[in-house]
Amino acid sequence: MSEAQGTAVVERGDHIVIRIPLTLKRRAGRKEVIVEPAPSATPTRRQQHVNPLMAAVARAHRWEELLESGRYGSWVEIAAAQGVDPSYVARLLRLTLLAPDIVESILAGAEPDGVSLAKLHRLPVDWEEQRRALAAGGNGQR
Repeated sequence: MSEAQGTAVVERGDHIVIRIPLTLKRRAGRKEVIVEPAPSATPTRRQQHVNPLMAAVARAHRWEELLESGRYGSWVEIAAAQGVDPSYVARLLRLTLLAPDIVESILAGAEPDGVSLAKLHRLPVDWEEQRRALAAGGNGQR
């Protein structure tokens, strides 16, 4: 098990379970994801604010959980319930395919410079290829 900022990654056979402790709060009519730092950690300036990458990864994993639990039968149903475009849900769900260490770095606010949602969406599925693409500063395209 690996922990970074309260995030737990557990390998169970051929499955990986990622637990992300977070709180959703409404501020100025918008939902904001608050990721709690580890009790012993002193939050850095970057960790005090939840950036869009953190929110997207958390949302993607929440939607995946809703699908796996059977609450929704498809990503199209999630889109209708959330009032968002189905293609947005489909793109965000691809973030659940990121390597656990990449997810941890995003949630810790330590992702490589220049990483954006657009770049993450274009990453290959293979974890080693994802790591190489991000280390090279590339966009993940072949």
